[in-house]
Amino acid sequence: MSTVPQVRAAQYVRASTDHQEYSATNQMSVIAEYAERNGFSIIKTYDDPATSGVVLRLRKGLQNLIKDVVQGEVSYKAILVYDVSRWGRFQDADESAYYEFLCKSAGVRVHYCGEAFPNDDSLPAMMMKALKRIMAGEYSRELGVKILSGQRRGASLGFHQGAKPGYGLRRFLVSADGTAKQVLANGERKSIATDRVILVPGPPEEIECVHQIYQMFIAKKMTFTEISRDLNRRGMKYIQGSEWCPRAVRTILTHPKYMGCNVYGRYTQRLYTRIKPKPRSEWVFTPEAFKPLVDPAVFGHAQQIINGFTWNRSDQDLLESLRSTLGRYGKLTTRLLQRNMTTPCGTTYRVRFGTLSHAYELIGYSGSWPEEWLQARRRIQTLRTELINKIVELNPTRIIVENRGYKYRARLRTNDGMLVSVLASRPVRCYKDAIRWLVKPRNDERNLITLVARLSLQCDSFKDMFLIPAIGSASHVYLKDRDQRLENYIKVTGLENFCGTIERLRHRKSRV
Repeated sequence: MSTVPQVRAAQYVRASTDHQEYSATNQMSVIAEYAERNGFSIIKTYDDPATSGVVLRLRKGLQNLIKDVVQGEVSYKAILVYDVSRWGRFQDADESAYYEFLCKSAGVRVHYCGEAFPNDDSLPAMMMKALKRIMAGEYSRELGVKILSGQRRGASLGFHQGAKPGYGLRRFLVSADGTAKQVLANGERKSIATDRVILVPGPPEEIECVHQIYQMFIAKKMTFTEISRDLNRRGMKYIQGSEWCPRAVRTILTHPKYMGCNVYGRYTQRLYTRIKPKPRSEWVFTPEAFKPLVDPAVFGHAQQIINGFTWNRSDQDLLESLRSTLGRYGKLTTRLLQRNMTTPCGTTYRVRFGTLSHAYELIGYSGSWPEEWLQARRRIQTLRTELINKIVELNPTRIIVENRGYKYRARLRTNDGMLVSVLASRPVRCYKDAIRWLVKPRNDERNLITLVARLSLQCDSFKDMFLIPAIGSASHVYLKDRDQRLENYIKVTGLENFCGTIERLRHRKSRV
């Protein structure tokens, strides 16, 4: 009697914290039964324990599976998964289909063991699978709305909602009727669903430090950086023994919780999207929710000072200040802005609007630049914008544009969170009319991988493109036509595999 050879297979399991029926043990049990009935032999397991299925970047197990399959480094011919939702609850159903298509194209089919339909490419199966993918994504959206609603209601009643309490404060556990229980240590969580958590003042030495920070800021007019340096010099430690930094000082001086207000919803990161600040009108704000560390009048005084800082002023405020200076002096120059105490300096406008000349354009001031130079500059900016849009168009699931609101500041972000600067490098005439290409990234982009797109001599198209590592402390670099340094960079020959080219550069850097 001949035996039918078994097909070698891998299994993928993902267990989130939503339902016990989706535990890893239950999934593997169903998969094992399916394998036995259908002649599969499981030789490898990929898993993502306690991991959401909404985004790929958090799921190392699925990332490794796809990488192994695409690179052809597998000895199995099938992947067994409990159901469509375990493969993913992606918000775009096409993303889920794309990852499955990559496996199928490599000759490794995905089987959903707990579904009522076979994954056999038949029309009914394809329709059911597409519906299941949409339902899986919708489940996450609906669950997120319900959880958010519950958290907002809890916050409105003065209960703390999950985040770390912050310096000078501690989480305190109370029962449903308000009976005090105990202080929660770092990492501890409530074990009874009906219990609630509130904030209370922390150790006396931390409370005193908070008072000193407000005193240094209001009375001594010290900056965030000066305060943090002073605290570190005196050996005063921040949370868990770490050192103070300007951002920590800023949080203590700006967060309403230090005057006893429970605040929720200052930022949003729904479904693992990028963190975004929310307008104050959408915050859940509960005054006098717990004992304040700082008197509300003192807190309000600090806010008045902070609101006067340049970085808290709106774009329109900055442009109006620029118009006022132009009306007073009849011209605008970098030196004039630096000397005028009522107008922010040129660096502020460069950071906010990309370039100082762009800020001038927004108020209708052309300066002393020749019209020919202005036209060339606009043409280069248009070419750069078109290049960025083309890269995103050819890599829609792997890269996005960041800072879209400011086209002169736009850069790229890959789906794993890495930022990439895009620089249109113009030709300039140097000593003895030698042509060099200027590589001068923005100050805040010197430490980013940069796509250097060298312009033609007429500045009407791109001559070639190279991915280069961060130039670091150097303010700018000049490149020859056949510069020897280009051998250490990676030439971009096709934008459709732009993310793959980035990986090649990162791999080359890691080997070095």
